[in-house]
Amino acid sequence: MRINKIGSNMTELVRSSGVVVLFSYSTPVAALLPSGQYVKTDRKYSVTTTKHINKWVLGNVETKPQSYIDELAGA
Repeated sequence: MRINKIGSNMTELVRSSGVVVLFSYSTPVAALLPSGQYVKTDRKYSVTTTKHINKWVLGNVETKPQSYIDELAGA
């Protein structure tokens, strides 16, 4: 497991499984799966968190329940 600070209040958690989880502030909000598919939370957060997600995801992104993102983060 590795943690990378990638911007102001933006952090990536790189898990040994190959999943990379984006945290905005201290909340997991999106992930890059080992398959190359991006997923993001279905929950609405602040304008800043939405900007963090949009800046981080590339290409097609699938919306998933927050509980799915929490599981990927190990929460």
